[in-house]
Amino acid sequence: MDPTLHDWTNLLLRWFHMIAGIMWIGTSIFFHWLDNALERPDGKPEWLDGRLWMVHSGGFYKVEKVYLKPAELPPVLHWFVWEATFTWISGFCLLVVVYYLGDGAFLVDADVANLSHATAVLYGIGSLVAGLLAYDVLWRTPLGRVAGGTPALVLSFAGLVAAAWAYAQVFSGRAAFIHTGALMGTCMVANVWLHIVPSQKGMIEATRLGQKADWSLGLAAKTRSRHNHYMTYLVLFIMISNHFPMTYSAEWNWAVLAVLGVASGLVKYLVNVAEHGSRRAVGGALAVTLVGVGIVYAMTKPPPPPPVPSGPVAFADVAAVVHQRCQPCHSARPTDDVYRLAPNGVMMDTPTQIKGFAARIQVRAVDQKTMPLVNKTCMTQAERDLLGRWIALGARVDTGAPVELAAPTTAN
Repeated sequence: MDPTLHDWTNLLLRWFHMIAGIMWIGTSIFFHWLDNALERPDGKPEWLDGRLWMVHSGGFYKVEKVYLKPAELPPVLHWFVWEATFTWISGFCLLVVVYYLGDGAFLVDADVANLSHATAVLYGIGSLVAGLLAYDVLWRTPLGRVAGGTPALVLSFAGLVAAAWAYAQVFSGRAAFIHTGALMGTCMVANVWLHIVPSQKGMIEATRLGQKADWSLGLAAKTRSRHNHYMTYLVLFIMISNHFPMTYSAEWNWAVLAVLGVASGLVKYLVNVAEHGSRRAVGGALAVTLVGVGIVYAMTKPPPPPPVPSGPVAFADVAAVVHQRCQPCHSARPTDDVYRLAPNGVMMDTPTQIKGFAARIQVRAVDQKTMPLVNKTCMTQAERDLLGRWIALGARVDTGAPVELAAPTTAN
């Protein structure tokens, strides 16, 4: 694909994915809040589950959750289906455009596993199908019905952690995270189409035919809806994690997701409890958040750098490393076969620019080793150590012989 067309496709898909995701997640959070907030006074009619008054945008809204009588179907009924569908479709298209097309620069990391691009793509798609089947079959068994579904919940979470671990053994850290999120998103949209919508249609059809609706269908739909609700926070984290390499580049990156999965689930539960008026739950949510973030921070914090050897580092040596390993992408005229513009506008064509980005070089190239991207330009550990020593000694550009970086030639 033409690089410019690739970038615009990526941008438009990401924009659409974000809008659809906001609509889907927003309705999910709103309806769960609504169920918790409904007032259920004593002596309410049998057909009324609860009601709520709200004020918004200059008006008052009265909401009632009711059980319809046979043949009492309203003429206009609003559905919340396509938000989930378009979120998944746009997300899968993004997975293809960013990770599966081209040479798989974001997908495969030779330092993790020596996979061909085609094999990695087949592994990714196959795992989504296999993971969905395992999840759905598990919750159809009696394990999903006994003890409130606790056995199936434990096995589901264990399976998710196992999937994250397996992804981390074959993909780059960034791709491992995004495939874990894609697996969860696939299960969530399948819940909508395979369970929630059919249950709703069953109740509607019975009501339309003048029969009493089977409200157990509604409870089954609510179970799968609750699954989606509790997966939301972790999926949102994964969606933004590609901007924060310290998460996916950690040695125990799959365990980072496991910790955040537990913490986000507990926070969501406590928030739901707090909506019933429990102030203690609010404090519990804050405590869980702080503990979870603290654990993840400790897991992702790089080890302290080794002592800096004595003696200056010639900037000419630093410039040579930057020119060979960093400038192919980070330049006013990149020569990389994917990037035609410097990522995030970071350019290292002059000594002043290199010194200005010294702190970021320390984090990305020395500590996290996430740059160059999947080490595409083959930066060695000795070169990373050289950059680290130069920065530790003050990132001076006046050491050694004067140097003038050559501008990279434009790729053919």
